[in-house]
Amino acid sequence: MSALRVRPKPGSGKVTDVTPESAGWTHVGFSLVRLKAGERFGEATGGRETCLVLVSGKARIVVDGVEFGELGERMSPFAGKPWSVFAPAGASWAAVATTDLELAVCTAPALGGKHTARVIAPDGLGQEIRGKGTNTRYVTNILPESDPGADSLLVVEVITPGGHTSSYPPHKHDVDDLPRESLLEETYYHRLNPPQGFAFQRVYTDRRADGTRELDEGIVVEDGDVVQVPKGYHPCAATHGYDLYYLNVMAGPKRVWKFHNAPEHEWLLK
Repeated sequence: MSALRVRPKPGSGKVTDVTPESAGWTHVGFSLVRLKAGERFGEATGGRETCLVLVSGKARIVVDGVEFGELGERMSPFAGKPWSVFAPAGASWAAVATTDLELAVCTAPALGGKHTARVIAPDGLGQEIRGKGTNTRYVTNILPESDPGADSLLVVEVITPGGHTSSYPPHKHDVDDLPRESLLEETYYHRLNPPQGFAFQRVYTDRRADGTRELDEGIVVEDGDVVQVPKGYHPCAATHGYDLYYLNVMAGPKRVWKFHNAPEHEWLLK
């Protein structure tokens, strides 16, 4: 199995945990918490800012003693926009599940900004359609760079219909060379509908002078997998009959998403 693919553990609690240390990078952290109704989970944010995304189910969420009440409405990531909560660095948060719950915990370094805990409600989330034909996918921006309420985090959801490609034509963002390209690490948390399906993701770098690539991984994605993207291009393909959802977390030295398309495939945009 590819070292870039992280499979969830069975049971309740933190079933997936990607840290900068485990991934061998600097910025992005991602974990997935599964709870039964009545179960509780919480953490301190430390020096990292956190975006809690209710992937499915409902929960009562508290940040530093401030009760946000019961949040969440969708029972599947394929059923509408999410509820989310932002928790700044130096805070403590807790979630008590009121239904079966899947909670994504997205983190990145805080850089000294004066941000406060807040609910990110679905009504305020922008949505867009990207691509055309069998490259069409549906994007929900949870914490885009246009939102000034974070230092590092960029968080977005994408639904790709079965038989379609996504994050395509291939693009990368692994060089700190603004305004041309930004350096952003990234995780993909994948779900499939129906859940017994599979999809594919390739993570690869440009060819070197000798024709080889530093990184070239073809990954079979199953329901609940996380794919780590430390560098390179990272397109996805959803197989016929199985819609693909993914939650992206990105962060780097600057909170800017500026990508570079693979030149040999850029004709697809014309």
